[in-house]
Amino acid sequence: MASTAVTTFIVFIAVLFLLVNSSAAHYIPCSESLIKIAQEKNISHCKKLTTLGAEFGWEVSKHNESQVDILIGTRLNNAEMVWLAWGVNPEDKPQMVGTRAIIGIRQLNGSVGANTYNITGDTKLGCKLQPSEIDVNVTRMKLDYATSLDYLTLHATIVLPSMYNISRLNHVWQVGYDAQGAEPSMHPTALQNVDSTETIDLRNGLAQHVGELEGRLRKIHGVLNIIGWGTFLPAGVIIARYFPYPLTLGSYRLFATFIFTFTTLQMLALHLKPRKTDEYRKYWNMYHHFLGYALLAVISVNIFHGIDILRPDHSWKWAYVGILGVFAVIAIALEIYTWAKFLTEDKKSKTVKPGSGSGSGSGGTAATETQTTTS
Repeated sequence: MASTAVTTFIVFIAVLFLLVNSSAAHYIPCSESLIKIAQEKNISHCKKLTTLGAEFGWEVSKHNESQVDILIGTRLNNAEMVWLAWGVNPEDKPQMVGTRAIIGIRQLNGSVGANTYNITGDTKLGCKLQPSEIDVNVTRMKLDYATSLDYLTLHATIVLPSMYNISRLNHVWQVGYDAQGAEPSMHPTALQNVDSTETIDLRNGLAQHVGELEGRLRKIHGVLNIIGWGTFLPAGVIIARYFPYPLTLGSYRLFATFIFTFTTLQMLALHLKPRKTDEYRKYWNMYHHFLGYALLAVISVNIFHGIDILRPDHSWKWAYVGILGVFAVIAIALEIYTWAKFLTEDKKSKTVKPGSGSGSGSGGTAATETQTTTS
C-alpha cells in the first residue's frame, strides 16, 4: 500500500511538472493591419504579443545591433484607451518595476504625445508617474491613431546600453484609460495587464512569456481545486453523513462538516477579494491565510482520524506521513526561496539609481514629441 501511494504521488508530481514546463518559445505573425503599418516604417519583423491584443514590430540596425526601431500597436475596438506604453527592463526577468518605458498619451482634444519614464517601486505603490530621463537613448517617439484601421500605435528608435542583450531582451507593454496631462494614471490590474511581459530574442523573434507559465500554474491550481475541494470533499461529506457505517463516525462527521463549511467560505471569499490599494486588503489577507492554514491542519487530523476508524495496516498511516513530509519539505524550500527573492528585490528597489526617480515638474529634461492624429 505504501509503495503504491508513493508511486502515485511521484507520477502526479511528474505530470504537474510537465504541464508547468511545457511552455515553448513561439512566434505568431502580426495581423495584416499592423504589418501594413510596420512596412510603412521599414520594419520587417512583427509578432502578436500574448496579452491586451497588442502586436510588436521591430527592426535591428544592420550597422549597430544596439539600435532598434520598435513599433507597438493595438486595436481600440471602441475602447476609450488613453495611453499605450512599451519598455525594456535590464533586470534578471521582465517586470514592471525597473522598466525604462516610452509612453504615448492621447489627450481629450485629439492631440497625442510621447515621453520617457522610469517605472520604480513607488510607481507600483500608486505614486504619480512623471516624465524623466532614462538610460536608453530614445529618438523619433511618435504616437499615432490610424482612424481607418482603428489602431493606436507607438513608434520609436532606441539605442540600448551595453547592459542589454538583444538575444534576451526583457520587454514590457501596457495600456491605460486615464491620464492627467503627461502623467498616465494607473492601468487596470486584470491578469491581462499583470502578465504583459516577456523575454524576446530580437534576432529570431522567439520569446518566453512569463505570464504563460503563471497562467498554467493558475489552471493547475483551478483543476486541483475543482477535483479536491469541489468534488472529493463534498462526496466525502455526503458519504459520511448519509451512508451508515458499522463504525463510530461522530467526530469524523464533525471534522468533515467543518472542512466543507469553511472551504466554501474560503472559495466565496475570492469573489470579495479587495484590490491591493484598498485599506482593508491586509485584513482580508490575514483571514484568507489563517483560514487556509487552519483547514490544512484540520484536514490532516481528519485523515488520521479516518485511518484510525478504518484500522487498516500501518502502511496507510506511514504512507500519508510520507506525503505530508514531502509537502513540508517542498513548502519550506519554496518559503525560503520566496523570502530570499523578496529581500533581494526589496534591496534593489531601495537602491537609488541615477535618473531613476519619478521625475519632477512637467518632465524636466525628458524628450518629448507631440504629433497630430493621422487618418
